[in-house]
Amino acid sequence: MADLSALLAPQDEASARSHGLKPNEYQIVLDRLGRPPNLVEMGIFSVMWSEHCSYKSTRRHLGKFPTKGPRVIQGPGENAGVVDIGDGQACIFKMESHNHPSYIEPRQGAGTGVGGILRDVFTMGARPVALVNALRFGDPSHPKTRSLVAGVVSGIGGYGNCVGVPTVAGETQFHKGYNGNILVNAMAVGLADQNKIFYSRGAEPGNAIFYVGSKTGRDGIHGATMASAEFSEGDEEKRPTVQVGDPFTEKLLIEACLELMATDWIQSIQDMGAAGLTSSSVEIADKGGVGVEMDMDKVPQRETGMTAYEIMLSESQERMLMVLKPGREADAKKIFDKWDLDAEVIGYTTDTGRLVLKQQGIVVCDIPVPPLSQDAPNYDRPWNAPKPAPALDISKYPEPADYGEVLLKLMSSPDMASKRWIWEQYDRHVMGDTIDSSQSGGDAAIVRIHGANKALAICSDCNPHYVAADPYEGGKQAVAEAYRNLSAVGATPIAITDNLNFGNPEKPDTMGVIVKAIEGMAEACRVLEFPVVSGNVSLYNETDGVGIPPTPVVGGIGLIEDLSRTATLRGLKEGDAMLLIGDTRGHLGASLYTREALGLDGSAAGAPPQVDLAVEKHHAARVRRFIGMYGVKSVHDLSEGGLAAAAAEMALASNIGVRLIAPPQELSKAGWAFGEDQARYLVVVPQDRREIGGNDFADLLAGRPADDFPCIKVGEVGGDSVRIEGVLDVPLSTLRAAYEGWLPRYMKGAS
Repeated sequence: MADLSALLAPQDEASARSHGLKPNEYQIVLDRLGRPPNLVEMGIFSVMWSEHCSYKSTRRHLGKFPTKGPRVIQGPGENAGVVDIGDGQACIFKMESHNHPSYIEPRQGAGTGVGGILRDVFTMGARPVALVNALRFGDPSHPKTRSLVAGVVSGIGGYGNCVGVPTVAGETQFHKGYNGNILVNAMAVGLADQNKIFYSRGAEPGNAIFYVGSKTGRDGIHGATMASAEFSEGDEEKRPTVQVGDPFTEKLLIEACLELMATDWIQSIQDMGAAGLTSSSVEIADKGGVGVEMDMDKVPQRETGMTAYEIMLSESQERMLMVLKPGREADAKKIFDKWDLDAEVIGYTTDTGRLVLKQQGIVVCDIPVPPLSQDAPNYDRPWNAPKPAPALDISKYPEPADYGEVLLKLMSSPDMASKRWIWEQYDRHVMGDTIDSSQSGGDAAIVRIHGANKALAICSDCNPHYVAADPYEGGKQAVAEAYRNLSAVGATPIAITDNLNFGNPEKPDTMGVIVKAIEGMAEACRVLEFPVVSGNVSLYNETDGVGIPPTPVVGGIGLIEDLSRTATLRGLKEGDAMLLIGDTRGHLGASLYTREALGLDGSAAGAPPQVDLAVEKHHAARVRRFIGMYGVKSVHDLSEGGLAAAAAEMALASNIGVRLIAPPQELSKAGWAFGEDQARYLVVVPQDRREIGGNDFADLLAGRPADDFPCIKVGEVGGDSVRIEGVLDVPLSTLRAAYEGWLPRYMKGAS
């Protein structure tokens, strides 16, 4: 039996510091308890007050997000967000980070990130139907980058493929700012009936607390605390804090939970994610306004001699906690026995409002619930308003001798180059409902709602270079980009989840970036009527005091009402007309062109493009009309790399060339080809569609722009090269070799 004497010893300020609590926070603990905490209590305060669990630096700013809308059923505050997709159905989705664990142990860290986000979704009664990942790695020349890429991709593919949920969308970028702190953000999307949604709230006193899933081990102890601390060189020593995942057990857990959810026996349910049994029990207690009393000896354990401290702080995977309605314990256990999963009653809810834990019949923890949740620290940290980067004076830099070489350089750059090597390792079509994945088909993935003629569109977006240059505009752009990508496939944007990845919030300069990025995102969500329904904050992404580029990732969800009315990058045919929607002013600040062609980075690369949200909304509506009413099948939004890169990607997807017009007189060659002005799309109009749109297409193709939005014919499909008159002409075969070749060569170890 475990020796409990060490657990019961009062803990001092030094112990608090070793648990990641500041001296002032230790004083709050003393005030809330009226005495020093013992070791179990100290560990529980430590994880529940970690940034990862409490959002103590951002809670007051996250309140700026719009979270309600006509389709929102459940906003932030539950395991995942829930939106109405019609016909009595709901889409349930969320994004979360697993950054630090993935740097320390890439395969397990990334794999358990996938497992954790799946549990957030099926905890609420949804069957998971899609996975998304947003990845940031360090400079390709850094000695660790290649192995980190290999391990993370293997972990994501290994877990998602084995559990049987398709990975349908994502993004991958490289920058030296992530050398010591990569980002692995995982998103899951599920479907449920609106009358069968389950919540962590709702527990009543006197009912059984039911533990189900895998046994508890010593893996992942203090994972939440580790995820809320900075790195230093040598932190690979923290490998014991990384959880170990088993996707086959997760699959059993999904099926067992969904079978139980078909009954009416569950009163409250919560997955065991960060902080494990601690956070799950506290959240059930807090949201239900009840107390919890649990017997640690009844928790299924896979190791001997585990203490209450270890049991409560373990982040062993594939576990759930639920409160059952009276008398249903034996019935529920039969279901989990059938699926060969542990299932035990480990305690009961009470009316005390306290978290009480016993081991060997001795009370080893007795804490009021509010200080662990709503009464946790909520800081108004000091912040300095960030100074946006100055406008780029492009005239200071020589004009490239060969713009064709520039296009090849951009298309083969680490950020722009094809990520086929990555996404071909993911099963994108398991379950049989993936119509298109964003990796290979369009600006957003399209996943059919099973048995229906409608679909979800799913995307993930963020340009950290824009956010670093101007956090407010960059925050707006991340949301607007997701809105564009969903619209470009014909979907009506519904809502977003987010993953806010930043450095140390205790530094006023960093906190200023966090505040302004949130405010920019919030403004975009308001104007675009694109509410935030779930999300995650990942702070302290620093190594030896140097923070990552600010990376607020946006995961977007849209609804396609008619699957016959969608668009992708493909489908171009000889003679098709190409229309450019949106104003082109040739903005090159903070662009891929300035980074790759001019070698500029940081503030030297200039200010990002301005985002006019009213224009974004108007242009997106017009694009959706083209797709939904007029049957346009090929659309691509313009983002990194501008017009030339977008045209090249469409040409490569359809294996046919494109011929674009020369730059307007007022624009430079670089600005026309590579400018990253916002709210722009390339729309391809086939011969047989030209009269269907009435004046819309006929006037546009005849050179008569519409009164209410800028749109011009910029070229036609044909030939075997990507050509911009008077600027560049690159054979498609040369372009494909550059675009497809970089990542496979890199992963083989070639320069």
